[in-house]
Amino acid sequence: MTTPGVRAQLPKSVGLLRCGALSGKRSNGTNRSALPVVAGLALAVLFTAGCSGGDDTSAYGDPTPSATEVTESPTPSPTPPYPTGASGCHDNKGWTTAESVDWVRLDVDTPRQNSGSGDLEFSSIPGYLGPLCHKITVQVEFWKLVYGVADGDNGESLSDGSRPDYYFDIRRVKRVEVRADAGSERNIAVPKSLYADDRSPCVGALLTITVGKPLKSKELPKEVEVGGTQDAWGNETVEFRSKRVADYELSEPSAPQVCSPDGRPTADPADVPPPSAEPTGLYPPGFNPSPSYSWDLEDILRSPTP
Repeated sequence: MTTPGVRAQLPKSVGLLRCGALSGKRSNGTNRSALPVVAGLALAVLFTAGCSGGDDTSAYGDPTPSATEVTESPTPSPTPPYPTGASGCHDNKGWTTAESVDWVRLDVDTPRQNSGSGDLEFSSIPGYLGPLCHKITVQVEFWKLVYGVADGDNGESLSDGSRPDYYFDIRRVKRVEVRADAGSERNIAVPKSLYADDRSPCVGALLTITVGKPLKSKELPKEVEVGGTQDAWGNETVEFRSKRVADYELSEPSAPQVCSPDGRPTADPADVPPPSAEPTGLYPPGFNPSPSYSWDLEDILRSPTP
């Protein structure tokens, strides 16, 4: 059973954090960079020399027709998406923002995708990602999200007309500007305090990788789903109000249901189930079979006592 997600919303005034009803609207997640694998097939081409017809006057000792020849075509090589040219780099002069975003999405691995160190990594795969002839400016930004439950029914509605379950405050914690061309690898460490195991249950983190200038407030997500279905990398779908975001990674708050409207924990998360929690047992509480009841097959099939 998949537990439906709940939605958090960024209020116009970032101070009070509010919530409302459940919403299950989602969109497709993002894909991790991956190298395509192309399998080549060796095709055997049969060439048979033809024998020309002749009459009785053909000269004796004409050359014998050539024997049957068998040749193989060369195995095709994988075509990289950004091959290098004669200059040793891939010409990206005049690329649009969308083209730059597509390239950065292949070049970068988020912490969850980079299982080696847990840091964000810019790759270097010569001949596959370039390197590029002209470097691309990329912003790596880490955002702190503070969630709080609603204190009433006032406030904005979600895009589907329902009430959000939580409101969140979002603030930038760290920004690193990278001039990326796949010429060399580079790792960027996540902020330890923001990703600490003992961080507040009301705190989440959002990593963004953006082409060009730093993200503006009007480009940040207005709504974020919490506790819904995740992609293969354990990441929730986040809809940004910008086309410059090449990749992102959301680290959710562990227990937003215990948070006050100003984002402070008010109870032990173990004592307060989330709004979307469902019974996990086979029977609802109070309906479990009595411990004295026998499920023995002989008892079930035994003839009634007269």
